[in-house]
Amino acid sequence: MDCSLVRTLVHRYCAGEENWVDSRTIYVGHREPPPGAEAYIPQRYPDNRIVSSKYTFWNFIPKNLFEQFRRVANFYFLIIFLVQLIIDTPTSPVTSGLPLFFVITVTAIKQGYEDWLRHKADNAMNQCPVHFIQHGKLVRKQSRKLRVGDIVMVKEDETFPCDLIFLSSNRGDGTCHVTTASLDGESSHKTHYAVQDTKGFHTEEDIGGLHATIECEQPQPDLYKFVGRINVYSDLNDPVVRPLGSENLLLRGATLKNTEKIFGVAIYTGMETKMALNYQSKSQKRSAVEKSMNAFLIVYLCILISKALINTVLKYVWQSEPFRDEPWYNQKTESERQRNLFLRAFTDFLAFMVLFNYIIPVSMYVTVEMQKFLGSYFITWDEDMFDEETGEGPLVNTSDLNEELGQVEYIFTDKTGTLTENNMEFKECCIEGHVYVPHVICNGQVLPESSGIDMIDSSPSVNGREREELFFRALCLCHTVQVKDDDSVDGPRKSPDGGKSCVYISSSPDEVALVEGVQRLGFTYLRLKDNYMEVLNRENHVERFELLEILSFDSVRRRMSVIVKSATGEIYLFCKGADSSIFPRVIEGKVDQIRARVERNAVEGLRTLCVAYKRLIQEEYEGICKLLQAAKVALQDREKKLAEAYEQIEKDLILLGATAVEDRLQEKAADTIEALQKAGIKVWVLTGDKMETAAATCYACKLFRRNTQLLELTTKRIEEQSLHDVLFELSKTVLRHSGSLTRDNFSGLSADMQDYGLIIDGAALSLIMKPREDGSSSNYRELFLEICRSCSAVLCCRMAPLQKAQIVKLIKFSKEHPITLAVGDGANDVSMILEAHVGIGVIGKEGRQAARNSDYAIPKFKHLKKMLLVHGHFYYIRISELVQYFFYKNVCFIFPQFLYQFFCGFSQQTLYDTAYLTLYNISFTSLPILLYSLMEQHIGIDVLKRDPTLYRDVAKNALLRWRVFIYWTLLGLFDALVFFFGAYFMFENTTVTSNGQIFGNWTFGTLVFTVMVFTVTLKLALDTHYWTWINHFVIWGSLLFYVVFSLLWGGVIWPFLNYQRMYYVFIQMLSSGPAWLAIVLLVTISLLPDVLKKVLCRQLWPTATERVQNGCAQPRDRDSEFTPLASLQSPGYQSTCPSAAWYSSCSQQVTLAAWKGKVSVEPPPTLSGSRHHCSSSPSHSCPGTRVQMLV
Repeated sequence: MDCSLVRTLVHRYCAGEENWVDSRTIYVGHREPPPGAEAYIPQRYPDNRIVSSKYTFWNFIPKNLFEQFRRVANFYFLIIFLVQLIIDTPTSPVTSGLPLFFVITVTAIKQGYEDWLRHKADNAMNQCPVHFIQHGKLVRKQSRKLRVGDIVMVKEDETFPCDLIFLSSNRGDGTCHVTTASLDGESSHKTHYAVQDTKGFHTEEDIGGLHATIECEQPQPDLYKFVGRINVYSDLNDPVVRPLGSENLLLRGATLKNTEKIFGVAIYTGMETKMALNYQSKSQKRSAVEKSMNAFLIVYLCILISKALINTVLKYVWQSEPFRDEPWYNQKTESERQRNLFLRAFTDFLAFMVLFNYIIPVSMYVTVEMQKFLGSYFITWDEDMFDEETGEGPLVNTSDLNEELGQVEYIFTDKTGTLTENNMEFKECCIEGHVYVPHVICNGQVLPESSGIDMIDSSPSVNGREREELFFRALCLCHTVQVKDDDSVDGPRKSPDGGKSCVYISSSPDEVALVEGVQRLGFTYLRLKDNYMEVLNRENHVERFELLEILSFDSVRRRMSVIVKSATGEIYLFCKGADSSIFPRVIEGKVDQIRARVERNAVEGLRTLCVAYKRLIQEEYEGICKLLQAAKVALQDREKKLAEAYEQIEKDLILLGATAVEDRLQEKAADTIEALQKAGIKVWVLTGDKMETAAATCYACKLFRRNTQLLELTTKRIEEQSLHDVLFELSKTVLRHSGSLTRDNFSGLSADMQDYGLIIDGAALSLIMKPREDGSSSNYRELFLEICRSCSAVLCCRMAPLQKAQIVKLIKFSKEHPITLAVGDGANDVSMILEAHVGIGVIGKEGRQAARNSDYAIPKFKHLKKMLLVHGHFYYIRISELVQYFFYKNVCFIFPQFLYQFFCGFSQQTLYDTAYLTLYNISFTSLPILLYSLMEQHIGIDVLKRDPTLYRDVAKNALLRWRVFIYWTLLGLFDALVFFFGAYFMFENTTVTSNGQIFGNWTFGTLVFTVMVFTVTLKLALDTHYWTWINHFVIWGSLLFYVVFSLLWGGVIWPFLNYQRMYYVFIQMLSSGPAWLAIVLLVTISLLPDVLKKVLCRQLWPTATERVQNGCAQPRDRDSEFTPLASLQSPGYQSTCPSAAWYSSCSQQVTLAAWKGKVSVEPPPTLSGSRHHCSSSPSHSCPGTRVQMLV
């Protein structure tokens, strides 16, 4: 049997009817169709409950435990805990169970609280009241009780409770206005249209008597796509069939505006609504630090297994000699003697595993989670990243990738709305080769005694005048702009006749700019009423055009059209779109002149559109109507059929002219890109705009420089040569100079170096990505990547959203595996934001889809500079120290235990007391590293912003490389040897107390443990550069807590313990003078190699960061990263920076530059001539003084 048939049958009979049918039939108001019309098939749909929570009361514990124990470290410690319970091990199960229980409990409480909040929000949403029609009457019930087919009434400013088909409203034209801010962030009003045959039903009785069925597609998450049709039945005639599209669909979560009430029928409810289908979580991203951490864990797991194996083997080697296995005081029983050797060896191996298992730091995971979660607030608290204009601040959607911000090597950025403001201004239009520039409007009013037009070229002829007016009418009619009559709306604009104010609203800023621009040129779009568009011409006469059809814009066609009928009965098709989509469809017009103007405007960075038209005779229009109607009512492949219909309709056009709109660069966009390039980050611009426009923007934002040699990999060039030849020619060009273009200078900032910029378009990228005829595509891709690596900047134009993601993926999985970051502001950028290692959404004017799907969101592109160069730098420094420190302190902890086995006959005797084993990672050493990882600032914020090259010191996971990891591990091994053998040799064969008593094994272990706690804590203190009183409190407080705990633990007989081996041990140790000497001496010796290494490296091979640190100590007062904790700074702190007094005494701005060991403090150049006013006293510096400090 055919497999596909089997699959179909399984889906049909096992998965249920709903899962395999392509469409659903909905009976409006639950009324069955008339007899003989169609079969009545009742279908089951979910209710309207929304469930965003993850757990229920019953499954929380098992489900949460299952998810937590899927983590390798948690599962490993669970196994160790179970081993301790099952076999006789040297340590109590409490030593493993308590830390594991602490980690699991803290994580469960956090996740449970977050889910409780989700439950609370769900209940509030599901219990809100909804009005619906039942038997012609208005009934109220809870939202969760809504069913598919119910007719719902929604009033103004209410949100839609489910996905509805719009049936009617109180407006005569059957329209309503909707905002979808909660769905996609767009606050602009969108117009939706009622079904033509039901828009006259205004009362509950009318709508309750409606007899109709709806056929539509099964639920799918695309907010902007819907395909369906409605069959409206009457008593006499066959049903009237009308197409349903996204303009008839009202989405759950959207809000009704400027409309008193509407009626709609529920088609998708509950978790089948488009909003709920978009809840699905994004794929989990993992940072490079987490991957390094897992690799280090595997190494330490191998070390652990090796230790256990070595000790097991040595134990049986040692016991092979007579009398060692059975000393006279510990004879074996008969059953023990007969026990299987391999079983005994395996049990001993497990016991050693338990003894040494603390080398794997269980608390590291919970500390890392806390550090990421708490550290993410520093971004949201950052006042420098708050935009007062929009009232928006940065958002953190995930804290798992904080440190990845400090590792970025490639940035992929959108252009419109990201680098530019997406605030369009109409600059000019070109009609029949004549250029028109509108006068400036003052306060929304066209200046009096003015035609509103500057003619750059000669005046047009009479025929040209007709084309000119046709062009202006096309701009007034070919759009989807709404007019809101409201003086209170921001930016009201008066019509030229001084009548009522008109505010234009559209989801596209380009359309508003064009309608406003043509208004300044004398033609004003007034409104759409009863399907008639009204235009006020230059003579202040109102012209009415009947709107017959709208051929909507889409990103594939890159154009839109309207078909209108004038008052004289003439039918016009007006079309506007990108030049590449209009010129091939034109058969008449001054194409060459207009193309030349379009190219010139594109070079200047202006956004251009072309406008064309054609007259239709009645027969043509009727044919078009039939073609469109057939495509619109199709349930299968509707989009494809509509695209084919549009292709047939939009041809044989007459070119009228072109428009130019300016989209200004965002504030400090150029400075941000320059700083990112200095930081060693490659910036790529991915845009859908034409090449010339995008290239002009790249020059304006300093992505391309004057000395940049542009290389083109475009369709036009590939048509002239083959792709193979073009790629090899470009490769030869760039690789000729690749020797001089190293990583440290690839940003193209040096004038004496050849700097390359690559421009590629979407069509050329498709050819590169397409598999070759011989079945391989890697050769072209590798060649393309080689060219890209040698270029300082890359511009990808004419890119579809999917191609943007392909580019990111191509770089992401190249052989170097660089860390990528994608930044954009629109729905078309979501795919690349999700693909990149780090996705950043700009909270812009194209909605919030990008911000909602991103890992982080920022108000403006300029904030990217501080997010990466400051926050990213700090996050990486902190967490890398945290990870290395955790492994270091656990090596210090466990290696003495390993050495101790050589002195106790491999008997699995513990060196430390159970309480010390349990609390070492939980209490004694946990808080100092957590606070360090939250607050450390090894360099001042101002310095990091001023010198972007410091970012390179932490690039490519520099602080978590194997070389650094091995250094920390060896340092831990050295310190452990010092702790153990220092204590061992110091007290060997000597009396250490005044009464001649000798220390026992618990005193010896306590001494080793004390030296270790002090050493690892002071090691962290040596690494700390940014001291606040809270650091002092935690570091010295941890040491004090250890001492106090030890005094209490050994100073009291605890009745709940079955042993009192630690009684008086710590006090006896402190009463010994040699013990005090040992503690001081061994701590000093342990810390000495690290101190020497730091001093030598800083003097002989300093990094850029260390040069800055040597030059000037950390500034304190102004550089606090986190405003809410600024009050925690120590008031008694004095800066050690030599220029601190100079900073405070000078009122003028200064520049601090560090270069090759010199620190130069300079006043602004404008003040350099004021030296004769300076005092000769060194303590009274003034702005004109130049001070040089040699480091």
